[in-house]
Amino acid sequence: MRTGIGYDIHRLKSGRELVLGGQTIKYKKGLLGHSDADVVYHSLCDAILGAAALGDIGRHFPDTDPKYKDIDSGELLGKVKKLIENKKYEVNNIDITIVAEEPDLSGEIPYMIENIAEKLKLHKSDINIKATTNEGLGPEGEKRAISAMVVATIIPSSAYDL
Repeated sequence: MRTGIGYDIHRLKSGRELVLGGQTIKYKKGLLGHSDADVVYHSLCDAILGAAALGDIGRHFPDTDPKYKDIDSGELLGKVKKLIENKKYEVNNIDITIVAEEPDLSGEIPYMIENIAEKLKLHKSDINIKATTNEGLGPEGEKRAISAMVVATIIPSSAYDL
């Protein structure tokens, strides 16, 4: 078993959709970024890549490359899945923390879990997502940003068990 940690933060900006965990969420602002700025998927990609010792999301999908402009981060997650499959690994389980003062994400978490389970071909029970506030502190607490932290474990692919 191998473990990776991912972290991402993006600023909130008017005029953009808020996408977290592949879920479009009704809110007055969205996250600013080169892609759809989904901090959940970005930090998840980094955690999985880290576990496989494959660098980070910026190495594989640089924000200087126009082909990733406004890309659905679910596509990036799918590419990360293929990268670790090439190394004969599969995702075992995921634990995600989203830090946002608002909006209230409790009703959205089951949909995010479904989205991730579908993208990674995992059982929903292998994915945990929780949301918390920053108690008014920092950019998240001041409602200027949303961040996510992820721990992911990967295991040798069952097709290649030793």
